[in-house]
Amino acid sequence: MLYYLFKYLNELGLAGAGVFEYITFRAAMAVITSLIVSIFFGKKIIRALQRRQIGEEIRDLNLEGQMQKKGTPTMGGIIIILAILIPTLLFAKLDNIYVILMLITTVWLGFIGFMDDYLKIKHKNKEGLRGIYKILAQIALGFMVGGILYFSDDVVIRTVSYGCTDQQIVEVVDNPNCTEFVEYIDIKSTKTTIPFLKNNEFDYAKIVWFLGDNAAKIGWFVFIIATILIVTAVSNGANLTDGLDGLATGTSAIIGATLGILAYVSGNRIAAEYLHILYIPNTGELVIYMASFIGAAIGFLWYNSYPAQVFMGDTGSLTIGGIIAVFAIIIKKELLIPILCGVFLIESVSVMMQVSYFKYTKRRYGEGRRIFKMAPLHHHFQKQGYPEPKIVTRFWIISLMLAVISIITLKLR
Repeated sequence: MLYYLFKYLNELGLAGAGVFEYITFRAAMAVITSLIVSIFFGKKIIRALQRRQIGEEIRDLNLEGQMQKKGTPTMGGIIIILAILIPTLLFAKLDNIYVILMLITTVWLGFIGFMDDYLKIKHKNKEGLRGIYKILAQIALGFMVGGILYFSDDVVIRTVSYGCTDQQIVEVVDNPNCTEFVEYIDIKSTKTTIPFLKNNEFDYAKIVWFLGDNAAKIGWFVFIIATILIVTAVSNGANLTDGLDGLATGTSAIIGATLGILAYVSGNRIAAEYLHILYIPNTGELVIYMASFIGAAIGFLWYNSYPAQVFMGDTGSLTIGGIIAVFAIIIKKELLIPILCGVFLIESVSVMMQVSYFKYTKRRYGEGRRIFKMAPLHHHFQKQGYPEPKIVTRFWIISLMLAVISIITLKLR
């Protein structure tokens, strides 16, 4: 909203109003605003949750310090959502299709997570919203996002062709007898980026290569299926990671900062050409959204760090996972998720391994056996006697290392 106001004031000749045209300035303002919203309003929201006795129900899993958390306010994800929405609405271009998609994702998954937390509190159990309904909501979101990204006229990849005025356009020109020119072409594509490879573009249509000429026609459907799987997996991965004070929050802030850098270079023609990555016009505007996300996560950490004064609940964890997934898909970096979101991945895999092995051994030996002392993985380390803050800090360090690796994939090809 402020972007449009200052754009109008700049047209009227107001000195300094043009600074709002710069993405970096608006991103900085979004971070500051997000921090203020999350820290200032966070305290008021926590008090409101306490007055309504909206506290976490804790099952006794024989973990150190676990029962001390009983009654700690949950639904703190409301703080994160507000701290994302307010700065984005103030500083981003609201007619940008990518910003609109991120706002829809935030509200959509925030509502699903809120309903889950509300039902848990209302019925005083850990069931909440039935799993099938959460999965269906995530599938619906993935289908909508994938469909819009492929069919919307505002979503394109811009390619560059070099040529001569006296011949057809070709890839490279080295001819002193002609005038060189550059032509930019906007195309619809199901391509994405593969990390570490020099010719690093992968087309989802290649998954159905066996259909021959029809593969290109059905590529959009494969892309939508992939979008659904990624949104569901990352959203649930973040949900599983939210088990220790500050773990999911700090990890998400690191992931968000990395995605913000990737969005900036993907939406900048010069940077994209230099790095030989897909240039996606208008994705630079997502930097403002991600700046709000980073500020929201860090601001929430003010209250969520050990010992936590509030938990984000599914209201926050489902939302931040979905945000990360959709954002990565938009900027064509979703194949980086196993690296960048490595903490989410190992948490999810540890649960799948534990459950699968337990069921297998129960069928074979009549008694279920476990790989880990407890799953997700962070609880395994708790069982081994590691203090909670040490586990969280080490997971942050791992996330930071994975973030650096994700960024240097831009050059390691």
